[in-house]
Amino acid sequence: MIAQPPPPAKRWITKPFPDSAEEQTAIETLTNSLGVSPFLAALLIQRGVQTYEEARTFFRPEIGHLHNPFEMKDMDRAIARLEMALLPERKEKILIYGDYDVDGTTSVALVYGFLKSYHSAIDYYIPDRYKEGYGISQLGVLWAAKNGFTLIIALDCGIKSIDRVAEAKELGVDFIICDHHRPGAELPDAAAILDPKREDCQYPYKELSGCGVGFKLLQAFCLRRGIDLAQLYPYLDLVAVSIASDIVPVTGENRVMAFYGLQHLNATPRTGLKALIKIAGFSHELTIANLVFGLGPRINAAGRIHHAKAAVQLLLADSEQEADGFAVAINNHNNSRREFDSSITEQALAMIRDSETLIHAKSTVLYDATWHKGVIGIVASRCIEHFHRPTIILTQSNDKAAGSARSVPGFDVYEAIEECADLLEQFGGHTFAAGMTMAVTNIEAFQQKFEEVVARTIKEEHLTPLIDIDLPLDFSEISDKLYRIVKQMGPFGPHNMQPTFMTDEVYLVSEPIIMKEKHLKLNIRQGDPASRWAGQTLTAVGFGFAHVADQLRLGKPFSICYQIEQNHYNGKVTLQLMLRDVKV
Repeated sequence: MIAQPPPPAKRWITKPFPDSAEEQTAIETLTNSLGVSPFLAALLIQRGVQTYEEARTFFRPEIGHLHNPFEMKDMDRAIARLEMALLPERKEKILIYGDYDVDGTTSVALVYGFLKSYHSAIDYYIPDRYKEGYGISQLGVLWAAKNGFTLIIALDCGIKSIDRVAEAKELGVDFIICDHHRPGAELPDAAAILDPKREDCQYPYKELSGCGVGFKLLQAFCLRRGIDLAQLYPYLDLVAVSIASDIVPVTGENRVMAFYGLQHLNATPRTGLKALIKIAGFSHELTIANLVFGLGPRINAAGRIHHAKAAVQLLLADSEQEADGFAVAINNHNNSRREFDSSITEQALAMIRDSETLIHAKSTVLYDATWHKGVIGIVASRCIEHFHRPTIILTQSNDKAAGSARSVPGFDVYEAIEECADLLEQFGGHTFAAGMTMAVTNIEAFQQKFEEVVARTIKEEHLTPLIDIDLPLDFSEISDKLYRIVKQMGPFGPHNMQPTFMTDEVYLVSEPIIMKEKHLKLNIRQGDPASRWAGQTLTAVGFGFAHVADQLRLGKPFSICYQIEQNHYNGKVTLQLMLRDVKV
């Protein structure tokens, strides 16, 4: 077992307090109209909320805030082609095709699950991660043609599948592509391409998940057919899981869909998700974080370890008995995934530490033919926790090198990979995550070129972990009321993160407690506990912070940044601080 060093030191960046004349007026307006403290009003202004109307929209998202789906480029064409397939005289066979990750499997469950009530000649297809790889596969196209499908609705993939779509067209199979990844210079020759990131698409919100694009297709279908949208809204639980797991911004339409999706998950979850919630051990109200760290990894594990079709079967399950069976199998896959990623992460970190070149590099690119392809993205993220820089983990797949890239805040890893396109056979992704395939003989050249690109373009500040702090906060202001109002600012996620606060002059009330050799629990006050003026005692918990314990001493002040959470234990609910960092 490799001894893990403490995480790299972090930069604390405190957002500026809104103190311009205009902002001060807004603070006063919000304080009076909402009945909140100036502190909370400042927190809202930092999030772009300056008026009572904006606050009402922010705190109470409405389903009516969703955009008209026909504003998306090609939506008319997509609905026309779908309607043609559904004509009684045609009754075409429709195949719902999705990627094998959470976004893809929730997309398939959404579109297939909804459309099967209106069309019986419909099926779904998830490519095998290891035999077919990412995106539209040749095997999938041939399977569709051989089995008589004439329309494929591709979800969370397809925007770069020019050759596969052309092959399908020759075989008499049309495509409706629903994707959210960046398009290339050329678009596939499909019946319709729905992708808000198309340069010629004027859709007002660009950050939908793949499942979100699929939802817009169904929203348009309902509007065109006069179907009550209330029949579609229960499927927002799937959209919420995709938004959380694909790490897209929780703003605009995504925030509305996540808000209502979470409501469905917490009140009336579909049978499959209910089974997954139970096996994950959640007994409290679910948040986006619970989806990211609890449900998403389990759904993903199906495709990482075995086949993602099991995830779709779980999400579509009708009976509790069926759902429980799929949930147990998927949970077992997730346990196997944890073992794989722990072992491979140790190997990857050892490779870095054993190489003087890699230790001082601006990027990490590692290859091992034996690594499990299903966990290389997770391993890339784990490596960044120790060496904070753009990271690509490669393994062998079908005689090629397949890789998964992860980036750090502020650096566009997709653009860096694009500069190395001459060494790649295919690639795709986002600013912070991407995938690629290359010849094994190109790995060394790719390592060198990627390092050159990153070293030339990355800023030094991007190589240090960053903590964004919203506002300084005195312990005297921490209360149940503050927690309740802050909680209503959710759902939290990228671009609407849970507020992080900072407090100076913090003292231990008692000795630090080490939990499970890795975690830290503190009883703390602001101000010297020896003073009779010392304020309330709070509990703070830091996961992975055991290494800090030796730096803390009774009677010596330190600073913390943290988020405020509720702790449920033995029927009692108390506030506790979740540490993000500690500075002595």
